Amino acid sequence: MPILLFIAGLSFLIAGAEVLIRGSSRMAADLGISPLVVGLTVVAFGTSSPELAVSIKAALSGQAGIAVGNVVGSNIFNVLLILGISALVVPLVVSQQLVRFDVPLMIGLSVMVLIFALDEKLSRAEGLILVSGLVVYLWFLIFQSRRESIEVKNEYAKEFGVKNHAGTDKVKNIISVLCGLSLLVVGSRWIVDSAVIFAQYLGVSELIIGLTIVAAGTSLPEVVTSVIAAFRGERDIAVGNVVGSNIFNIMGVLGFAAIISPYGIEVSKAVIRFDMPVMTAVAFACLPIFFTGGVINRAEGALFLGYYIAYTLYLILKATQHDALSNFSAAFIYFIIPLTVISIMVVLTREMRRGFKKQE
Repeated sequence: MPILLFIAGLSFLIAGAEVLIRGSSRMAADLGISPLVVGLTVVAFGTSSPELAVSIKAALSGQAGIAVGNVVGSNIFNVLLILGISALVVPLVVSQQLVRFDVPLMIGLSVMVLIFALDEKLSRAEGLILVSGLVVYLWFLIFQSRRESIEVKNEYAKEFGVKNHAGTDKVKNIISVLCGLSLLVVGSRWIVDSAVIFAQYLGVSELIIGLTIVAAGTSLPEVVTSVIAAFRGERDIAVGNVVGSNIFNIMGVLGFAAIISPYGIEVSKAVIRFDMPVMTAVAFACLPIFFTGGVINRAEGALFLGYYIAYTLYLILKATQHDALSNFSAAFIYFIIPLTVISIMVVLTREMRRGFKKQE
């Protein structure tokens, strides 16, 4: 039964996200929002709604490990696996807006939530700060996009075949959004309940389940959306979906979960010492790769995939207390991470020099 419940929950999550995205995307087209902003907002928030539903359900049920692990694991999954796969499908051209504003914002939020969690708790006040930031971010994106409304509306209609909708079509879109949200709520309840049963049966902590099975399961809509967008050449949607989802996960999902939880969300020392720093490092890793010619090439996509495999392997070794855990951890801490930091610094230095030369 837990397996069937988990599969049914995933099915409802994916179906709900699909219906929600379809309805909300058409509504966005009517408002004249650009494809990049659609990727950062409508598509990103729609595909992140499973994370929101699961984390809120987990927070209300007192399963903080799943609530926090879901967000942290999803953010790591989004960048390393989804961008990695999408870049292998086709090299991804990165918008300058992402490089100058959205990716730095994602990095700043990752650092901020790590600082918030140092006392081993995300309080309601901190959750309110995150949600307030989300409101400001949404207002900024919509205001920026509406300035170029007419051109953008024509572009979006051309790309997606969306034209001005009659009143009945707008009602259908609203119904689609509501149906999608309903499917997400039901699916989230089933997937959290089954995940808790798995954790108890296997003797694995709720945190590990949240970082792996639940995080990957709720990120499936992002996988499908970004890969299909890459296939269709909608690279703004593919990249914007990932960056926007990560921003929404931190400000929206963690923020709302902390607000509605009676005593805030407890954060374990294991997350503070390892998983949140990994999430922050992954966010930092995006910046230099996005700088290199404004393209995420296939080699960089393969590098992202390699990092995700290493991270997942670490979680498995840790959960099973395998003998190889100490050697793997040493290699990760003393070789992989320093090499990555050095590579990032070299790329950033090179790009800064190029920028100075262009100005001269």
